Amino acid sequence: MSLQALARDRSGGVLVEATVLIPIIFIFVLGSVDFLFAFFQWNATNKAVQLGARIAALSDPVSSDLSAMSGLGDGVLPGQPMPAFRRMCSTSDATGANGTCTGGRYSAAAMRRIVFGEPDATACASNSTGMCKLYPSITAANVTVVYAQTGLGYAGRPGGPVPTITVSLRDLPFRFLFLSGLLGFSNVTLPAMTTTITGEDLSSSAP
Repeated sequence: MSLQALARDRSGGVLVEATVLIPIIFIFVLGSVDFLFAFFQWNATNKAVQLGARIAALSDPVSSDLSAMSGLGDGVLPGQPMPAFRRMCSTSDATGANGTCTGGRYSAAAMRRIVFGEPDATACASNSTGMCKLYPSITAANVTVVYAQTGLGYAGRPGGPVPTITVSLRDLPFRFLFLSGLLGFSNVTLPAMTTTITGEDLSSSAP
């Protein structure tokens, strides 16, 4: 076959076009699945933070000293504004066993109730009602709980202080299902999530 005849030959054109387009289509489709999965994870973690804040409002505080705080003393009389306080509680331990609360005492049981649903749980269980119920990858090391006095309640209140509670999620990884293998995408960290709610009973045994 002459070069001119070969140049005019179009019999394999469709095969060449398919060979070029099919990998592009696969990358587009699988990439869409990955990013939709990322959106699902973002939504699930956002709901988990909201659930964690709700549990924190109705559970024993992670900063256990708040349970006995009256605000009285140092010239503060019953009925006067509650003195300002702020407790930031976190742990680097995935099970929540060891942690710190700035200015207070850390309660592992209270942190585990928020994260895992039970005060003695050290990992997410299928019957849990904690944050990990909505996103199983959450551990205590991903959660920060802040209790702050913002003007509610009063010194000597029988139910204790009424703090504003902020629950945050951090350092949660998102793993690509397909693009990491196809294009070598590295794992990324999901954006930090935060929810704030007003404390209520601050007691796991309240009616």
